[in-house]
Amino acid sequence: MQRTYIKITSEKLTLQECYCFVEDDVCGGITTFIGTVRNDTQGKKVKQLDFSTYKPMAIKEMQKIADLALEKFEIHKIAIHHAEGMLQIGDVPVIIAVSSKHRKAAFLACEFAIDTLKETVPIWKKEYFSDGEVWVNAHP
Repeated sequence: MQRTYIKITSEKLTLQECYCFVEDDVCGGITTFIGTVRNDTQGKKVKQLDFSTYKPMAIKEMQKIADLALEKFEIHKIAIHHAEGMLQIGDVPVIIAVSSKHRKAAFLACEFAIDTLKETVPIWKKEYFSDGEVWVNAHP
């Protein structure tokens, strides 16, 4: 049985795809994190974001996060999906879904996954403002 589902894509991410992967009759809880593109950063109006990855390494690091979450927490399955390319306000750059027998493990594993992804996965974003643009770490 496959317990992890890692994906980086330029296609639109869907919560349903992640949910369908993690749902299981043995699980009493599913927790999700959905990151969205917001319209401002540090008081500046954001027009759009462009995400770039070093895909082979990013997938490897995301898999490490999923494997570690399975070891550290009593979870059943985990999906970690990230978008690449140009995203508009309201678009979804990241979805994490976790299932477990009891809710607390799912919550803890989901938080661990997004926090660790921000720290370790080679994904960068270019923020476009009305007065210019800047490359930044995707997850400061």
